Amino acid sequence: MTAPVRGRPRDPDADRAILQAALDLFIERGVEGSSIEQIAKRAGVGKPTVYRRWGTKEELIAAAMETLVAEEVGWASPEAIETRSPHVLVEAAIDSAAAATAAPHYRALVARVYGSAVSHPELMTVYWDRYILPRRVQATRLLERARELGTVAADTDLDVTIDMMVGAITYRVLQPNPPDVDEMRRYLREVYRQTGLLPAG
Repeated sequence: MTAPVRGRPRDPDADRAILQAALDLFIERGVEGSSIEQIAKRAGVGKPTVYRRWGTKEELIAAAMETLVAEEVGWASPEAIETRSPHVLVEAAIDSAAAATAAPHYRALVARVYGSAVSHPELMTVYWDRYILPRRVQATRLLERARELGTVAADTDLDVTIDMMVGAITYRVLQPNPPDVDEMRRYLREVYRQTGLLPAG
C-alpha cells in the first residue's frame, strides 16, 4: 500500500515569482534593502510560502541569481561536455550568452554581486559554494576536453584561465560604455579564441 503524500505539491509558478521578485529587489536595493517580507509581497505570496522553500534571504537571492541567469545564458550540461566538441558547445552558447551579458539588468546584477562581496560575505559564501564552484568544475572539464583535443596548451593553468575569462567579461560589462549584443558577441568570441575554446582565425 502506498503511503499518502503529505502537504501540497510546490507550485512552480509561485517558485518563479519568488525568484524573480528576489532578483529584482536585490538589483534595485541590494541585500540590505531586501527582506523576505518584501520579496513575498512583490511575488504575491505569504512569508510562510517563501520560508518553506528557503531558510534565509541570502539563500533565496543566491538561488534567484543562479536559476534566472542560468536560464538566460544556457550553460552546457555535464553530459554534453563529455560527448560534444568544446568548439561546438561554446559556439552554440554564444548568442544567448551575448544577449544575457549585454542586458542592463545583468550589468546591474554584476555590480550588486561584487559590491556585496565585502559588505555581505554570507551571500557570497552561499552563492560561491552552491553555484559558482559547480560551474567552475564544468568549465574546468570543458577546458580539459579542449586540451585533450590540442586546442588548449598542455601547460595551461585551467584555474587561472577560468578567472581570466570571467574577469574579462565582468570588466567589459562594467565599463562606462557597456557593449550591445553585437559587440558582446564579438568580444566573447575573442575571449574564447584566446583560451582555445574556439578555433583561431
